[in-house]
Amino acid sequence: VHELSMGERQRIEIVRCLLQDPKLLILDEPTSVLTPQETETLFETLRKLAAERRAILYISHKLEEVRSLCDKATILRNGRRVDDCIPSAETARSLAEKMIGKRVESVKKRVTNEQENIGLQISSLTTHSHQPHGVDLSDIDFEVRAGEILGIAGIAGNGQIELMDALSGETGAPLGGTIEILGTDATHLNPNERRDLGAVFVPEERIGQAAVADMTLVENSFLTASTRMKFSPNGLIDWNAVGSFADNIVRDFDVRTTGVTALASSLSGGNLQKFIVGREMLQEPQLLIVSQPTWGVDAGAAAAIHEEIQRLVSAGAAVLVISQDLDEIFLLSDQIAVISQGTLSSATPANDVTPEDVGLLMGVRHTQQEKTKYAAA
Repeated sequence: VHELSMGERQRIEIVRCLLQDPKLLILDEPTSVLTPQETETLFETLRKLAAERRAILYISHKLEEVRSLCDKATILRNGRRVDDCIPSAETARSLAEKMIGKRVESVKKRVTNEQENIGLQISSLTTHSHQPHGVDLSDIDFEVRAGEILGIAGIAGNGQIELMDALSGETGAPLGGTIEILGTDATHLNPNERRDLGAVFVPEERIGQAAVADMTLVENSFLTASTRMKFSPNGLIDWNAVGSFADNIVRDFDVRTTGVTALASSLSGGNLQKFIVGREMLQEPQLLIVSQPTWGVDAGAAAAIHEEIQRLVSAGAAVLVISQDLDEIFLLSDQIAVISQGTLSSATPANDVTPEDVGLLMGVRHTQQEKTKYAAA
């Protein structure tokens, strides 16, 4: 099980719980790995269980789901109960403001600033998964232009991890196809060489892949930013400069920690996520590739991360967002593609598709013939 993605583990937990005919069912963010159609099916099941006088505790940051499903809600902030309410009598914004204790400004979608320069171009990418229960990628094609966000949606376990590893260079050169970063063939380059071109990466797995648990925040800052931030110009590490960079991350991304000398393992999942995203974005990259950017963070932090991503794109960067959160995909993306069974659909303008359309694409294998037909339509 430890070799499965976070989303796959969560799906196993949901099924296991439902099969036990529970009298009390506690669900924590259950729909983050489901299509819209699967989410509605789960809700129908939960409503039936509630009608049978079974108790359900539903924990979620998806506030529209809370409003739709729950009879009453308790709001927690910093581990303390701050309010009780009837969700249907609230708006998503009012619930969010109760959660974080301040006004939430809506993230406004920027005007698309797509440019001619291509930040990332993938052609016929084919890989063999290094995970025992992984998914092989087959003939993946897409491009992301400067000033554009491409969102890749999909249910966990359909090749997202393998795609991220291939793009970052973590698993070496692919079996076939090419990866071009900012006009340079990066197919056979290692992760550091790809970063030298102007790319940064935020993988799904926080501990072990994005950060080292037993290293401090200062040391973790150095790991991926050493070259772009010129922390060792003469072969010696300038720890004062690294420390200042870590301070900036903590301040700008509101990372709750005892200080930059704290171990990465001491941070909560949400705060570590803010630190990792901040570490990459403050390097001012020309290409950002991020998987599950707001996994586990609160509404206020998610809005802040979304604003920073849009700021980066407005400055001319190309951004690829891989996410299981359809709200996030539609909020950020100019183009949307769907990954399923190791294949990728054609990218479509976000304004031309609905969440239901995307949900239907999550369950099929995308062939070249289907891509051509879909693009023509």
